[in-house]
Amino acid sequence: MPDARNRHARNRYNRDIEARTGNAMSQILVGKGEKPIYLLAKYANRHGMTAGATGTGKSVSLMVLAEGFSRLGVPVFLADVKGDLAGLAMPGAMNDKLKARIDKLGIDWTAAANPVVFWDIYGKAGHPVRTTVSEMGPTLLGRLMELNDTQQGVLEIVFKAADENGLLLLDIKDLRALLSWAVDNAKDISQHYGLVSPTSIAAIQRGVLTLEQNGGDQFFGEPALDLADFMRQDLSGRGIVNVLAAESLILKPKLYTTFLLWMLSELFEKLPEVGDLDQPKLVFFFDEAHLLFDDAPPALRQRVEQVVRLIRSKGVGIYFCSQNPDDVPDVILGQMGNRIQHALRAFTPRDQKAVKAAAETFAPNPKIKVAEVITQLGVGEALVSTLQEGGVPMPVDRALITSPGCRIGAITPDERAAVRSRSPVGGKYDTTVDRESAFEKLSERAQQAPPPQAPGAPAGGKGAQQQGGGWTGMAKDMIFGTSRRQGMLETMAKSVVRNAGGQLGRSILRGVLGSISKG
Repeated sequence: MPDARNRHARNRYNRDIEARTGNAMSQILVGKGEKPIYLLAKYANRHGMTAGATGTGKSVSLMVLAEGFSRLGVPVFLADVKGDLAGLAMPGAMNDKLKARIDKLGIDWTAAANPVVFWDIYGKAGHPVRTTVSEMGPTLLGRLMELNDTQQGVLEIVFKAADENGLLLLDIKDLRALLSWAVDNAKDISQHYGLVSPTSIAAIQRGVLTLEQNGGDQFFGEPALDLADFMRQDLSGRGIVNVLAAESLILKPKLYTTFLLWMLSELFEKLPEVGDLDQPKLVFFFDEAHLLFDDAPPALRQRVEQVVRLIRSKGVGIYFCSQNPDDVPDVILGQMGNRIQHALRAFTPRDQKAVKAAAETFAPNPKIKVAEVITQLGVGEALVSTLQEGGVPMPVDRALITSPGCRIGAITPDERAAVRSRSPVGGKYDTTVDRESAFEKLSERAQQAPPPQAPGAPAGGKGAQQQGGGWTGMAKDMIFGTSRRQGMLETMAKSVVRNAGGQLGRSILRGVLGSISKG
């Protein structure tokens, strides 16, 4: 009899959800308070925030959302900074604790794995994630190397010179070769683009060395990541969950946040405007969000705010995850329409301020004293407010978060290897490609350059004198160029290449955050 009553209660609960949403497949069950709480897919691109102290259940809430989006056919990207989110790839297992929770929620539960693709900048725990130096651009690259304003300006000039001279920057050795070339041609570059000092270039070179020592060189190269591979569905129509292994990456916060910023920039630039869809094209979870804004210059903050505000119309939902909601600037926090707030601890003045700030950002509920409840929530409980019909936030409710069907916890290396072996994109990214780029071109130019003349030697050299004297040598230099100055033939060739490139529409456009896209 108790089992029969539970089944009837669950059926009634599920019917209630479907009646409220009008379509059971257009929502994600988040948890249960006084009534079922769900996130409507049509408002999922209005962004969201999951916050709470360590150990309060943020990871489980994130897994519930990721699994829910996948079932709706929405691809997901998330960074796994502790290794526990990899459990999305494996089915869960019933136990006494889980059974008690399911009975309390009154829901049907089925163990199920999700379609997962593992990625890793270092190529160890997933497919390598790469971009090119050109695509990263000087703005984000300068932040990665912690350059000051003067050095940043020099880096932008050097990138401009590389573009004008057809020097493609793919990896670290290309960037290093470009900087050496800039030192050798500092006078000409300064005349055409702006002052380039050897001191600033030397500082950039040291930054490149530090970046390489920290493993950032593995991030640059080809094949570069095609973001379309992050927006796939499996054969059954479920959205692929892209999990970035970030246990090692998070130890280098600048590289971690710069990579995620680059991804957001690329999505913002390359995706077309689609307006408000029935559900997002991609949901992007930004874990440890406070690292993004720590020591970020005001200009970068403004650009991030712009991307967050406008990327909604591209069909992308961004969900920040952090310990305190005040880790995210108020301007960005105000864009977060869907909120899950786990427990906060009010031990210090800063903690008390965070509790007060969190309480003030929720739609009020006269039945709940938010500032008090936040400190009293148990593990797996949260204050939840999501956007309802018309985009109106529901009054905040205290909820027991539901349980995902996947494993809650880490997976073994053998399990990870098995998932990776089934990946649809492994053959595309697992082998490095090194095609001709700036390093090869500059090396070839250096080999073709004539050897330096001895002090006091005639301007045309001995060979020039034998071929007809100084005037013949001067004419030859004018037409074919020297090691320090390009000749008429090279100038004409570059002009033809530039014009042809313009006719083919291969112009390079710098993006909002410094990356590029090719039109």
